Amino acid sequence: MDEVALRSEIRALVLETLMLSTPADDLTDERPLFGPEGLGLDSVDALQLVVAIDKKYGLKMTDQEVARATLRSVATISEAVARNRRPT
Repeated sequence: MDEVALRSEIRALVLETLMLSTPADDLTDERPLFGPEGLGLDSVDALQLVVAIDKKYGLKMTDQEVARATLRSVATISEAVARNRRPT
């Protein structure tokens, strides 16, 4: 799966998992998911995303700092998923 398709899939996953009414076009790759300048998600939303990403992509985020860095935006989630998929 190429990067554009993966980001589109992750964007849809975020919107669907959190049942957001935000149009997909408003959720750009670099838009922060948390904080007042972003979507304003909270810790409950973060937990839901961690579970959904693990279920769909097998990406485990057990460390809070890793999860915080990964869940910054669609782009950062996509990068983490892509790294996780690469054979070591």
